[in-house]
Formats: sequence, C-alpha cells, structure tokens
Amino acid sequence: MAGSTGVLPAPQGYLERLRAICDRHGILLIFDEVITGFGRLGYAFAAERYGVKPDLMTFAKGVTSGSVPMGGVIARSSVYDAFMRGPEQTIELFHGYTYSAHPLACAAGLAALDLYRDEGLFERARSLEPLFADAAMGLKDLPGVLDIRTVGITAGIDLASRPGAVGARAAEAMNRAFHDEGVLVRVTGDTIALCPPLIVSEAQIGEIFEKLSRVIRAVA
Repeated sequence: MAGSTGVLPAPQGYLERLRAICDRHGILLIFDEVITGFGRLGYAFAAERYGVKPDLMTFAKGVTSGSVPMGGVIARSSVYDAFMRGPEQTIELFHGYTYSAHPLACAAGLAALDLYRDEGLFERARSLEPLFADAAMGLKDLPGVLDIRTVGITAGIDLASRPGAVGARAAEAMNRAFHDEGVLVRVTGDTIALCPPLIVSEAQIGEIFEKLSRVIRAVA
C-alpha cells in the first residue's frame, strides 16, 4: 500500500507477479514497510498480509510507536550470506551509521514490541478493519468525494479539485478538521489520508468520520 501517495493498495496479484518477475531475472525485491509495518494493515508487515516475501524490507516509525526515531532493514538469509563470504580481512555486512543501535531508540523499540504482543494490537487492528472500512465508505455520497480507498486501519479520500487550485480543497479540509473538529488528518494533493492509532476505539472511529463528514460538507 503506497501511503504517501494517497493510500493506494496494490491491485490483486500485483505483488505476486512482481515477486515472480524478480525471481526470473535475479532482481532483489525490496518492500518499504515504514508505513505499512507493525500492525497498520492488521499484520506485522504487509508482506505477511499478502503472502509475498521480499529480499529486503525497510522499517521505521511503528517499531518505536513513533516515540523515538529508529529505522532498520531486514534481509533474507541469501542476501546476508552474500555479505558474509568476502575476504577474511574485511568487515562483514559493513553498514554502520552515526546513530546505529542508539540505546534509547532500542529501548523504545523493545518496549513497543512488547506492547504490540501483550495487547494484541495487530490482531485488534485486523478485527477493526471492516468497521473502519464501513465508516469510511459512509462518506462516498458527500459532495466532492470522488473515491475512497481503505486497507487495514488506513483510508484515502479523494476530493474533487477546485478549478486552477489543485490541493486547495484538501488543504482547507485539513485545517478545518484540526481547528474546528480536533481531528488531525494528512493530505496529499486533494486526497485526505487517515491513519489513526491502533488503539482507536469503535466509538472514536465513528466520531472521526462524523467530524470528517462535517468538514467535507463545509469545503464542498
């Protein structure tokens, strides 16, 4: 799911086909799971949800619940082994950075992983997905709404652009949502993106979309 471009889920079978093409031509398949990782799509990673195994997978954000900056890369054993077969005098998998393994970030990451497990937040997100999708689709008949996409606990709502002012309608909606309704949303062009926390309640989901309904009517 491409989050930064407006919550764009991959078409059915696309990732499987991509995996097959990479295998055929010896190309590494890399998944950027900075947004989709750690429960956003109801699973630990999107790779798990769609049953497609990449060769490299990047992650960040959710690994610490956003409390401390941290990122990482997961590699398949075949990639790892390739780096371990160099000359004896070289450093294996040489990839050190200024803030690698920062103690505070690592502590935050371990604490977040414990909470994900102990509170069953990935499973909780998966159980809330149908309700979240239904609530989002309740906006489809509002004036100016062109399309709505949901996957996991994420939604993208496309608004019709104003003539000669692409992005202005969504920008106004974002400001109104924050200042008038107390709801923080993100926009890309004229697309409103919603990514509530995994601890969001059913009542809060209803409240979010009720308030967003008022906002969309106001900017129509």
